[in-house]
Amino acid sequence: MSTLNLKSLLKKSTDKGNFKSLDDFFNFANKYLEFIETGLQAKIIAQNEINYTFFQYKKDGGYKISRPINSDLFLSINEYPKVISKIKNLLKNKDKIKRANKTNRENLKKCIYTTQQTIGACLDALPVGESNKARKLVGDYFELFIRLFINKMGFKCSSEWVEIPIKKSGKTLFKMKYQHDLLIKKETALKIIGSVKTSSKDRIDKIFIDKFLYSKLTGTYVPHIAVFLNDVQRKKTKSKRKYGINSTFLSGHFKGYTIKLNPLDGVYYCDIRPNMISENFLKKHIKTIDYFFCEDLWKLTK
Repeated sequence: MSTLNLKSLLKKSTDKGNFKSLDDFFNFANKYLEFIETGLQAKIIAQNEINYTFFQYKKDGGYKISRPINSDLFLSINEYPKVISKIKNLLKNKDKIKRANKTNRENLKKCIYTTQQTIGACLDALPVGESNKARKLVGDYFELFIRLFINKMGFKCSSEWVEIPIKKSGKTLFKMKYQHDLLIKKETALKIIGSVKTSSKDRIDKIFIDKFLYSKLTGTYVPHIAVFLNDVQRKKTKSKRKYGINSTFLSGHFKGYTIKLNPLDGVYYCDIRPNMISENFLKKHIKTIDYFFCEDLWKLTK
């Protein structure tokens, strides 16, 4: 078992310098999974959706409660190293990714979800006064993790400022700058613009508008995608000692922007909500993250 305690895990997770490669992310996740085998006060099952669990820390974590964790996607310490080994093997061969079977696609979802959520759950143990810092770090790590994954697959992927020339009568008047989480290029040609967020809460409007403005300002078409980790948050039930989850997905906003503004070229979730599978409209426009890596990434960059 790991000799790391919560304090050392928090120290590691709050220093971005510790996360520069996929292996850095995988190694941290492995240590955290080892820690929670014996380092938790309790695991609390959500009252309204029992596949979600909350981690409660001991005194060293101020007895804080973590974000909801989907136990259907979250790997144990016994499972994680085996899955990571399979994913690394998959990443060595592009053709293997494109031909990935159902098991490998499930492993891909679980790998990304588990790795990211170990960081998020760990940072939930920070003091209340550092909650904003924790949210910022969790978001930054998820963006970096997805970029590293795409780069490992042989694509040029970065986060950059894009200069858009504003022209009138064929003359450039000035340039506007936009920053994007993902710029995926094939050689020097920009193929995909992407947004990577842990949830769509408070961000869904901007993603649709970004695509609309880019097309209007440049007079060109570049596919715009969105990658989300999940859309759930913790809520307290009537009993203060019991917890449930709330969905943060704004279905009406998503449908409205898709129909009246412009549809996105791909929307992907690690932890997809039930209505995204059961409702025909949402099912048409939203997929699990394995579709991006195993299918759409290749199609959109042709």
